[in-house]
Amino acid sequence: MPDLPVLDPTEQRVLGSLLEKERTVPATYPLSLNALRTACNQTSSRDPISDYDEATVERVARELKDRGLVRIVWAATGRRTLKYHQTLAEELSLTDAERALVTVLLLRGPQAPGELRSRTERLHHFPDRESVEETLARMAERPTPLVRELPRRPGQHDNRWVHLLGPVDEGASPAPAAGDAPAADFESVIADGGDARDDRVRAAYGTVAETYADRLGNEIEGLPFERWLLDRVAEHAGEQPVVEVGCGPGHVTAYLASAGAAATGLDLTPQMVEEARRRHPGVSYEVGDLRRLMRPTTSDGWGAVLAWYSLIHLAPSELPDAVAALVRPLRPGGWLVLAMHAGPAGVRHCDSWFDLDISLDFVFHGPARVRQVVEEAGLTDVEWYHRGPVLSRGETSERLYVVARKPI
Repeated sequence: MPDLPVLDPTEQRVLGSLLEKERTVPATYPLSLNALRTACNQTSSRDPISDYDEATVERVARELKDRGLVRIVWAATGRRTLKYHQTLAEELSLTDAERALVTVLLLRGPQAPGELRSRTERLHHFPDRESVEETLARMAERPTPLVRELPRRPGQHDNRWVHLLGPVDEGASPAPAAGDAPAADFESVIADGGDARDDRVRAAYGTVAETYADRLGNEIEGLPFERWLLDRVAEHAGEQPVVEVGCGPGHVTAYLASAGAAATGLDLTPQMVEEARRRHPGVSYEVGDLRRLMRPTTSDGWGAVLAWYSLIHLAPSELPDAVAALVRPLRPGGWLVLAMHAGPAGVRHCDSWFDLDISLDFVFHGPARVRQVVEEAGLTDVEWYHRGPVLSRGETSERLYVVARKPI
C-alpha cells in the first residue's frame, strides 16, 4: 500500500463529511458546495464543532482534488452546479466496515470501540463490540497502518483509537456540549455495545415490572404539571393516534386514553407490556423498540409521540438517531414530547430498585443538549419545562419536559 495521505484538520473534516453523506443521503450525493459546507459545520456528530466559510471549504476541496482525493463533477440533472465526491475510500481500498470507522474517526477524533459501534450504525452495522475491535485490529495490522490504539488514561473505561491520516488532538476526552458532563462518562453505558445495554434494560425492567406497576401505577394523580401536559397532548392530537414509547406498566398511556386520545403503548420489555395489558385492558400495548417506530396503520402519521422517561438509558451519541426515529413517523403538525431526568449531567448506576437486585445505568442528559438535538431533528415551536423534585413523593432528581412540533 502507498503512503497514507497526510490531512490537516480541515481536510479531515471535508473528507469525513463527504464519506458520511455518501452513505446517509445518497439521493443528494455528490454534494454541492453549500451542502458540503453545511455538512462540515453541523453541530451533531462532529468534534470539534467548526464554522468554515464557503471560500475555505471550496479552497480545501480543490486542493484535495489536486491530490486525487476529491472529484469535482457537474450535477447530472437540473441547473449546472458543481458537486464534490470523495475518492479516499477507493484510494485506501477500504471495506465497508473500515470505511465506516475511518469516517467517524475523521469526524469525531479518538473514540473507544463501544462509541464507534454506536456512532457507525447508519454507515455500517457491526453486530457487536468484538466485530469493531477485530476491524480496528486489521486496520492497525495493514502494511501501512490506518489506525492505532491509544493508552488508556485515568478515568477512562476503555482504550480509544485514532486514525493515522493526519494530526489529531489526543486529549483525554472531547469537549462537552453546554450542560453536559464529559463524554467518556456518558459513553460508558455502551462500553460493551448497545445490544448488551438493551439486554440489561430488559432484564432490569422485567425484574421490577410488577413492583414498579404497584408503586408507580397511580403516580399521575399526584403530579398536577404532568396531568396538565398530558391533557394538552390529548387535546392537540384530537382524533389522531398517539403513541407512548417506553410505556412501562402503561399508566401514562392509560391516562391519555382516559383524556380522549387514541393512545397506544410500546415497550421494549415483555413483562412491562404484560403488566400494562393486565391493568389497563381497554388500551392497546405492544412490545417494540422506539428506535424502529412505524407509522400507525390508521393514519398518515402519529398526532403525538411521547418518550416519557424512555431515553434515559441512551448514551449521548445515540440520542440524535433515537429522536430522529421518533420524528419520522410523526404527521405534519404532530408533537414530540420528551420527559427526562435533569440536574447535574452524568451517569448514575443502580444495583437495587424497589429492593430488587438489578444492574442499570441512568443517563442524565444536559437540558441544553436535549433541546439542541430536538431542534436539529427539524422540529419547531420548541417548549421546555424544568421542575425541581417533588420531595413529598421521594423524588431526588429534577425533571425536564420538552414539547416540539413537526412543521406542516
